[in-house]
Amino acid sequence: MKHLYLTEEHEMFRTALRKFLEKEAVPYFDQWEREHRVPREFWRKLGAQGYLGPSVPEEYGGAGVDFSYSVVIGEELERVGSGLTGIGLHNDIVLPYLLSYGSEAQKKKWLPGCVTGDIITAIAMTEPGAGSDLAGVRTTAVRDGDTYILNGQKTFITNGIASDLVLVVCKTDPHANPPHRGMSLIWVERGTPGFERGRQLEKVGQHSQDTAELFFDNCRVPASNLLGEEGKGFQYLTEKLQQERLVVAIAAQTSAEETLKETIAYVKQRKAFGQPISKFQNTRFTIAELATKIELGRAFLDQLIARHIAGEDVVMQVSMAKYWHTDMVKEVVAACMQLHGGYGYMEEYKVARRYRDVPVMSIYAGTNEIMKTIIAKSLGL
Repeated sequence: MKHLYLTEEHEMFRTALRKFLEKEAVPYFDQWEREHRVPREFWRKLGAQGYLGPSVPEEYGGAGVDFSYSVVIGEELERVGSGLTGIGLHNDIVLPYLLSYGSEAQKKKWLPGCVTGDIITAIAMTEPGAGSDLAGVRTTAVRDGDTYILNGQKTFITNGIASDLVLVVCKTDPHANPPHRGMSLIWVERGTPGFERGRQLEKVGQHSQDTAELFFDNCRVPASNLLGEEGKGFQYLTEKLQQERLVVAIAAQTSAEETLKETIAYVKQRKAFGQPISKFQNTRFTIAELATKIELGRAFLDQLIARHIAGEDVVMQVSMAKYWHTDMVKEVVAACMQLHGGYGYMEEYKVARRYRDVPVMSIYAGTNEIMKTIIAKSLGL
């Protein structure tokens, strides 16, 4: 299917990126999964080739291109493995906050390093007692002269170990009513006294992606690290979550496409009862059904990406995509594992890793139950 938002230039960009990943990522990805980390050298190699912060303006070292290039990067990284999701978070989730709301001093200080891979970013939203309910965060930032003093705990933070710059969701006014009006976003740099990383969390899947706990104990940061205006954190989060959820839907669609492609190749060569299992009606019907869902998913997603790039408000449709695509990929991967038989349960086959990696897509960036709540509200219910 021809993507609505891609040109010949994008295809050249994709070809170059795929060759780069086949050389610099694919041969090492299994090792990264075992070691539970993506090496910083790989980040710097991505930066050297222009694959970090593509939307960053040229004056700060980026290419200044639109979201369509991020889509290509995200798809190609997902084809390698979901454990590279932290790169997409850096490019398309954290950096847009800095680009949209950051001061000129903040942009000059951090954006060049974000483009080269010398600065890896993270966003710290979730807490042990607050996930989808962002207004319920308890981390506080108290103004003291020209500094803020942060206290609190975060968990499930993507890039939590590797990050050099963390955007922390906190309460600068814990007594605000309603609570979300007291929320702010503050940048905390690696090495700041009082900022400690907890353990790297052991997840069911996405092993090469580091996920961690973060602790702030009287962590004092300059007041100039406040992003935008105090008390507008919830507003900023709301404005940027559309793209974050779209990024997740794109990853889910790509994972489904790749898994089906690998499964079709497998059933053609795997024999049972004297013939390839692709000849059996059950196999053929199952694959036909999965291919249809994937094709329909791609059609919906592509027009949605085009509308997002055009600047349209598509919060309801993105919520639909985030919930539908992440449910769809779980169905596709489970069916493909079944078609692999016992081999599908073996780590040497990619479908086994996909089976572990994709379930969390329906949980992070807002659970699918929250997506349905947004959809219902948008429909006037």
